Amino acid sequence: MSSSKSEATRERILFAAAEVLSRKGFSATRLGEIAAAADLRTPAIYYYFPSRHELISEVMAVGQSRLREHVTNALAELSPDVTPMDRICAAAAAHLEVELELSHFSTAVTRNTGQLPDDIHTRLRDDSRAYSALWRELIENAHEAGQIDDLDRRAAIKLVMGALNWTPEWWNRSQGSLADLVATAQSLIRHGLGPVPTPAPV
Repeated sequence: MSSSKSEATRERILFAAAEVLSRKGFSATRLGEIAAAADLRTPAIYYYFPSRHELISEVMAVGQSRLREHVTNALAELSPDVTPMDRICAAAAAHLEVELELSHFSTAVTRNTGQLPDDIHTRLRDDSRAYSALWRELIENAHEAGQIDDLDRRAAIKLVMGALNWTPEWWNRSQGSLADLVATAQSLIRHGLGPVPTPAPV
């Protein structure tokens, strides 16, 4: 089997596993269902993954790492003179774009985090902390620049991330364009985090 074909099959298994996990949950997901979704026989999965546990662990890690890498790369492409608030909005756009493109991975992570064994949580911990640190830096920089109100920034990060992470649970393209969704999220972030305008004198 060529390396390109092997990699394509491995990717197909991962996407199939993410789809089944997003529907069935960690406890109810079976290799037979994943194999059927990937159009493979169940024994073929063991060529790529030694166990169900390892496959699920990889799905979680791939979903989380691809999200962080996409957002990190999007921020790296911005001009240095982009304002801190605009950087937050760019990060939100990148988060939604990759999250909805990889919606089964994202939904699998969102729905199954509380069910995962400790060793999978440990595997995900460093990447999760790195992504949280990225958002913490974005928020702190905007606050220092006077573009975020004097609020509980730790809570603000969790509220923003919670809203972004939950989007695959309810959004689909029949409800409007991704561009409109991103613009709405960015408007909520700007007006929700930004300083409250001082009323003009009467």
